[in-house]
Amino acid sequence: MGCIEKLDYEVIDKHISFKEGAAYIDKNCAEVYEVKPGFKIFDKAMIGIPPVRIGLDGDVVTFPPFTKPCHGTFLLRVSDAAEADMVRRKAKVIRY
Repeated sequence: MGCIEKLDYEVIDKHISFKEGAAYIDKNCAEVYEVKPGFKIFDKAMIGIPPVRIGLDGDVVTFPPFTKPCHGTFLLRVSDAAEADMVRRKAKVIRY
């Protein structure tokens, strides 16, 4: 993929902390997974305080703060079946 801006994403929240992003995912996503910082999603390495949470609802992937220089941090949601399947295969399941 290469660039998050090229995805058809939805901003769930902006200017949030890693802790707030994890809490949102824990509360609002049907499936919750943990990964270590550096785990690649949409060809981008995840950052954050470990463990980093990723949420899934069917093919919809919710991922923790994405930081854009000069714009802050965002919690994003993207519908992508292939990426959701990759998370299911490679990440540690917390709730399914």
